[in-house]
Amino acid sequence: MSQSTHWADIYADKIIREKGEKDLYTCASGITPSGTVHIGNFREMISVDLVVRALRQKGENVRFIYSWDDYDVFRKVPKNMPDQELLKTYLRKPITSVPDTTGRSANYARGHEEDVERILPLVGMFPEYLYQAQRYQSSMYAEGMRTALENKEEIRAILDEFRTEELDDSWWPISIFSSFTGKDTTTVLGWDGEWMVTYRDDETGQEETIDLRTTSHAKLPWRLDWPMRWAYEGVDFEPAGKDHHSEGGSFDTSRKMVKVFGGEAPVSFQYDFISIKGRGGKISSSSGEVISLADVLEVYTPEVTRYLFASTRPNTEFAISFDLDVLKIYEDYDTCERIHFGLQPANEKRKAKESRIYELSQVGEVPTEAGYQITFRHLCNLLQLHEGDIDRALSTLEDATPGQLERLKARSICAWNWITTFSPEDFRFRLMKDSDPKVEIEGAELAAIHALREVVKEMNTLDEQTYTTRLYDAAKDNGLDTGDFFKLVYMVLIGRSHGPKLASFLETIGREKALEILSRY
Repeated sequence: MSQSTHWADIYADKIIREKGEKDLYTCASGITPSGTVHIGNFREMISVDLVVRALRQKGENVRFIYSWDDYDVFRKVPKNMPDQELLKTYLRKPITSVPDTTGRSANYARGHEEDVERILPLVGMFPEYLYQAQRYQSSMYAEGMRTALENKEEIRAILDEFRTEELDDSWWPISIFSSFTGKDTTTVLGWDGEWMVTYRDDETGQEETIDLRTTSHAKLPWRLDWPMRWAYEGVDFEPAGKDHHSEGGSFDTSRKMVKVFGGEAPVSFQYDFISIKGRGGKISSSSGEVISLADVLEVYTPEVTRYLFASTRPNTEFAISFDLDVLKIYEDYDTCERIHFGLQPANEKRKAKESRIYELSQVGEVPTEAGYQITFRHLCNLLQLHEGDIDRALSTLEDATPGQLERLKARSICAWNWITTFSPEDFRFRLMKDSDPKVEIEGAELAAIHALREVVKEMNTLDEQTYTTRLYDAAKDNGLDTGDFFKLVYMVLIGRSHGPKLASFLETIGREKALEILSRY
């Protein structure tokens, strides 16, 4: 493979350079499933996936781990969850202890996890999932917790470097979920220097001594948990968002802290936020105002969804659009595909860049032929002409190969979803039927429609220039302004004053169907 300038390849090279030759590289990502996992969270997942692909394509053995931080505290009830009052009674407990009030899964956390695990294969992603509640509750991290207790003062000094107010002597590098109430409202009272930790439940006043080797109630706080797991799993690469990568943020503290646990910090980068256009609402798991990967896949095919991320540097903010920009995004992807297959000229540098983006955008193997080159706008028009009947619409594309039709079918489902749910009202249309009221016209207007009908009768035998000239002549010869004539034709065809470019629109409708409508006049 020639030297690629794609950011995923650059980071793959950096990992090999900084971590040295290894039998196995570990790339990590993860999140707390505290609410619906949104498309902003997906940016981290796919950033890792793209780097993992780049490493594998260099012949490296890679482990892609995805941590569900489901032993975290349930802090806030998202607005989009049913049974709000019931959920409030579980605040301060681990999110795996919270019931799934949607009734679809074993518990609250698992419901959100399953939503993601079901959908990631659709975009070609197959991470190895690690469930942190299971790991903590089985005492897998007992050694890590003891190491934190043994190095309490060093850890406190690291944390204090990044705090305005220093931690006092009552602070301990461990959290306890009370065995009496299930909540984290506890105070650590002491440690015996080995495995036994004593705590008090602050709500009931009860005290208990637990053994770190057998308890299912202890865990490390986030700023210790993250570096402990870097060391435990031997993580070589893990990106993080702006909040974690900000100065003094959890990445800064974890980079120093990981040495306490006998590890070293992974290669990383900061990824930026994603905004949403054409749907409204700020992305926020806790508020419930979210756009998930499933929402995006309603409008964008898996390949175009991957393209959105593969074609954008991670530290660049960008918008996922549901408005008319959808047309441009599909056109950008199609341009990338045409350049990859040599169907559109590009200099060597651009061809290499677009080809690499195209390869990384594919869910499975890179196709051996380009997709059927129909614009998204034209496809939308074709679907509307056939009232959403995808098979009937695609049957008009007689020169499409079976492979192209398969991809077009997936794109058509997205196109129809977009038309019916998100497209502007004036983008939508349907052909007029016999049962629809006719437009009231007479005189010159009626004569112009009759002239147009004669053009349509011959449209399949006319060359493009003659066909276009004859269209304009239908107006001119009857003393009509071209703009007024076009408005009239659209009213006759689709009951609206404007529509797609008329010459090609009539061709898309087809001679027989166009004549059927025009013959009403």
